[in-house]
Amino acid sequence: MFPWRRSNSQHDQENDLLHSESKVKELRAALGPLSGRSLQYCSDACLRRYLEARNWNEDQSKKMLEETLKWRSTYKPEDIRWHEVAVEGETGKVYRAGFHDRHGRTVLILRPGMQNTASLDNQIRHLVYMIENAILNLPEDQEQMAWLIDFSGWTLSTSVPVKSARDSINILQNHYPERLSVAFLYNPPRIFEAFWKIVKYFLDAKTFQKVKFVYPKNEDSVELMKSYFDEENLPIEFGGKAILQYNHEEFSKMMVQDDVKSANLWGSDDKLHSIGNGHSGAEVAPEPACHAPPAS
Repeated sequence: MFPWRRSNSQHDQENDLLHSESKVKELRAALGPLSGRSLQYCSDACLRRYLEARNWNEDQSKKMLEETLKWRSTYKPEDIRWHEVAVEGETGKVYRAGFHDRHGRTVLILRPGMQNTASLDNQIRHLVYMIENAILNLPEDQEQMAWLIDFSGWTLSTSVPVKSARDSINILQNHYPERLSVAFLYNPPRIFEAFWKIVKYFLDAKTFQKVKFVYPKNEDSVELMKSYFDEENLPIEFGGKAILQYNHEEFSKMMVQDDVKSANLWGSDDKLHSIGNGHSGAEVAPEPACHAPPAS
C-alpha cells in the first residue's frame, strides 16, 4: 500500500490500515465542507484512491481531488445518458463485457479498429460514459476494472489523433485514479509502435505499469493474461475460447436500465430518454439477452 512499506507481517498490515485511516481523515479535513454530489463522491474509499495515486502525499492528493470535483461539476459524467452516446457504440468499439476477470473486476472491451464516428468530443464522452458504467457495475468488494483492447482492423487511419489520446488518458488517470487495474493490448500491429512511442509519454508511472502487451507467439505474455482471465470466458479474439458477439440493440437495453440505476444513485432522472423501441428507461424491465460470454 505505502511506498515505504516492505514487510507484509500482520502487525505491519494493521499499522498500514491505521495510517491509511488517519491519512483519509486528514485529507477530508483539508478539503473542508462538502455538499451535494461532491460529498457523495468523496467516500473514504474515494479519498484512499486519490491518496494512493499521489503516493499518500496529502497536498498533492487534495489538489488532484479538487480538480476532479471541478471537472465533474462542469462535465457531469454521471448525467450522461446512453441515448446521447449510443451512436458511438453502434459498432461495439467500447462496451462492458458480460464476464469478469478472476478477481471479479468489471471488464471493458475496446476495439479501436471499429471506429465509426468523427467527433472527438463525442468519442471521449462515450468513453467517459462507459467508465462510469463500469464503475456502476463493480461488485461491492471491487474498486477497479480491467481493459481488454483488441487491435483487429486497427490502422493509423482509424487511430484517434494524438491529442484525443492524450485527453482520454488524462481523464482516466487524473479523474479516475486507481480505477484501472490492468489494460491488456492484444496483438497490436507493428505500425502501432510509432503511435505508442508518442502516447506512452502521456502516461504517469502508475498507469504505465498497468499496460501489458500480449502477443500470441509470446508465451509469457499469454500466460500473464490467462492469470487474469478464465480461458473459457475470454473471447477468441483475445486467445480464449468464448465467442464474442456484440448486439447493439440488446446492449442498449442494458444501458438504459443502468441509466435508471445511475439516476437513482445520483438523484437525477431528468435526462432519461426513450430508445428505438419507444420504451423509456424505467419501462425496460426484462433482463436483456447476454451480449457477450456469461459472467464468470
